[in-house]
This record gives sequence, C-alpha cells and structure tokens, in this order.
Amino acid sequence: MALRWKVVYDGRTPPPGAVVRPDERLSWGRTIGLGAQHVVAMFGATFVFPIIMGLNPQLAIMMSGVATICFLLIVKGAVPSYLGTSASFVGGVVAIRAQEGDSVDVTGAILVAGVVLAAAGVLIHYLGAGVLHKVLPPVVTGAVVMLIGFNLAPVVATVYWPQDQWIALIVMTAVILMAVGLRGFFGRIAIFVGLVFGYALSWVFDRIFGQITSPDGTGEIVTRDRVNFDGVREADWLGFPDETVVSNGVEIPGWHLPSFSITFILLVLPAVIALIAENAGHVKAVAEMTGKDLDPVMGKAIAADGVGTVIATSVGGSPTTTYAENIGVMAATRVYSTAAYYVAALVAILFGFSPKFGALIAATPGGVLGGITVVLYGMIGLLGARIWIENRVDFSNPINLVPVSAGIIIAIGDTSLEITDDFVLSGIALGTIVTIAAYHLARAVAPPHLRDGGAVLTVGPPGVHEVDDEPPGETARGERG
Repeated sequence: MALRWKVVYDGRTPPPGAVVRPDERLSWGRTIGLGAQHVVAMFGATFVFPIIMGLNPQLAIMMSGVATICFLLIVKGAVPSYLGTSASFVGGVVAIRAQEGDSVDVTGAILVAGVVLAAAGVLIHYLGAGVLHKVLPPVVTGAVVMLIGFNLAPVVATVYWPQDQWIALIVMTAVILMAVGLRGFFGRIAIFVGLVFGYALSWVFDRIFGQITSPDGTGEIVTRDRVNFDGVREADWLGFPDETVVSNGVEIPGWHLPSFSITFILLVLPAVIALIAENAGHVKAVAEMTGKDLDPVMGKAIAADGVGTVIATSVGGSPTTTYAENIGVMAATRVYSTAAYYVAALVAILFGFSPKFGALIAATPGGVLGGITVVLYGMIGLLGARIWIENRVDFSNPINLVPVSAGIIIAIGDTSLEITDDFVLSGIALGTIVTIAAYHLARAVAPPHLRDGGAVLTVGPPGVHEVDDEPPGETARGERG
C-alpha cells in the first residue's frame, strides 16, 4: 500500500454520523491529534505489562511502534489497529522466571511463539477463517483465555499487593470507579489514569507517612520510599535503551538477543491460542465498525501480529497484540484512518529513544501495580467467559463442560506432570494441552446425540442428573466477534 490517503471533509472534523475510512484522512493537524489519542489509549497497558514481565518498558514502547508499522504494511492498511504489549504471555513468563529463567529465556520463548502465531495466520489465510472454529472452537479459546488470567492470581497476592497493601487497595478501588464512572475516552483508559493517580498518591504518602517497610519485588523486607526518582535523575534525555545487565545478582532489563529452551517455549505457547482468538475478535469488531468484510484478511492480520512479536522480541522487546483500547477510540471518533496509527507508531518510537522516560516508567511503585494487576488479571480471565457468552457455549453438554473444567482447574492449581527429570509440564501449559486434547477426544468418542444434540447433563441438586431432549448444540455457529 502506498502511504497515501484521500483528504475528506476538506480536512475538517467530519459531520455527525460521518466516518473517515482507513484509506482517508483529515488534515495533518487533526490526524496528529487523533494519533496522540491512540498513544494515550495504548500507553498504560503497553508499559505496565513489560514491567510485570521483567522486561524493559522503554524498549517495549519503541518496538510497539515498529510492530504497528509492520502490521499496517502487511495488511495493506485494511485493518486499522495498534499493536501494544500483549498480556497473554504474562502467565508463561511468570512460570519461566519461577524456573530461574531470565529475560533472554523469556524473549526467546516468546519469539518462537510469535513464529507459531505467524504460521497459524498463514494457514488461516489459505484455508479460510472457518478453520478457526473447527480447531479452536469458542469453548476451547474461552477456556484458555480464562486459565491464563486466573493463573496469575498468586502473582498479585505474593509479589505486588504485599509491597503496599493500602495503596494497592485504593488504586484498585479507583480503577473500578473510573472504569464505570468516567464517560467516553477516559473511561476506556481507566487503567492508565489509575496508574497516574496511584503514582501521585504514592508520592503523597511518602510526604505524609514517610518510608514504608514491606517486601520489595524480590520478597525481601526493606525500608524504602514508595517512589524513588534516583534512576530518573541519572537517566539521559535521549538515547537507546541500555543492554541487559546483571548487577549484584539483580537483572536490569534492556535490549538483548534471545535464547531458546524447549521447556520455556512450551510454557508460553498457550498464549498463541489466546492471541488468535483476540486478533480474530478485533478484526470482526473493526469489520463491523467499517461495514466491510475483513474475513479475507483475518489470516494476514494474525500473521502480522506474529511478525510484530518476532521483531519486537528479537531485540529484547515485549510481545505484541492488537489493542481493544484503540478500537474503542475509533468507535468514539468514527475515524478509522490508518494515517493516525502511523502517527501513533512514530510517537511511540520517539518515546522509546528517551531513557529518562523509561526510568520514570520503571519507577512505578509496587503497590500501584498491585492495585492495577488485580483488575487486569481478572479482566483477562473474564474475557474467556465473555467469549463463551458471546458464542452461546452450552455447558449443559458434557462435551463442553467436562474437558474444559479439568483444564481450568489444572492450570489455576498449577498442577504439574513430570515427563522426565528435566522436563515438567505444569500450570498454563498443562491446562491448555488438557483442554484442547480432552475436548477433541471427548467429541470423537461421544455418541451422536451429544455431538449433534440430544441428551445433556444439567445442573441440579446434588446427586440429581436430568435428561433434556432439546438439542443443546456445542457452541453457536460462527466465530467470535
């Protein structure tokens, strides 16, 4: 696609009800303003998740801009989207670090997952979008998304919340109130607003109550300021992120080349399923808003996300995904111009060249992250339930109920399966394998009246099982969207 856009409405604000299509734009001044809105919308989650995963947030912001440009070029501007940091890999990264893996192991594992995602996108492009429903029906994708989110609950309870429980509680409450109380654009960026609020509140608490004595990120009890700007003062205004180093046994994340381990790769591969579902849903949402059938480019969009992840992690950046926050901005403005996304991507790249900006992000207090991750991780988990609801998944059918329930409990309980002394499957990886394999196995051996309708298991008083003659269906026909 040539980087040319047709100027519409004389470059001025569109009249009520009018839209600006992906290949159109307003004046460059208005387009830059819209690009700034997209930057703010993606900003909070894009730098929070790298911090949670122990990666460099400055590099993540920069590479999100690079990945977005690559995405737009691959889909030839048909799907206006911003690629921010993906939350789907957080659980796998936590598992890698729990097994003493470091940042090079993390980015190496995610890079391979990006390759798998890109390959899946290519297959979907040539086989058709319908293959998604057959291999990964909504009952399975919903379960995988849910177990990824809920598996992270112990991270909140043991790492972030104890660092400053009162700040965490206040920030959590503020985010909840802002998410439902603020209207329009600010309601959609409640996480970002809550982070700024928590940052400022932590600084005020330092002035009023003094230092806090509590566990730090490593679990060691220390007395410290909630907000420490020493690193910000020492950082340069301009420059590329530093290389990853280990100082006094503590890793300081920066750019680096990835390292590869089969064990660690298996821990993050379940995120590919979540990303396929997420990308498919976002493409459907954009198609509905623009009134254009985008199924023919769905495979390209998924592959482009995989390519973005590969590019970002190849230098130590974070995994990427299309962002619902930015889709919300388009829904509010009715401006779908890809020109605004190119502007947002360039702004993100410029931010990535400021070490002082990166240091400011890295200084985010642990208590603030505690309040935010409570909400974020819960939202990831419940997104799985949303997939079930939107696709009318029928859990009165044991084909849907039994395999999924087993996989979710295995993941949340962090159950492990020791294959050899050096190879253990556990948590999200094992739960995902059980969910997918058990679902297709159950469907293969189930009698026709369960596969195609007939007797179903219903929920009733203990010991009571009823038979219903109405055909439940496995899931709604069609795909998530």
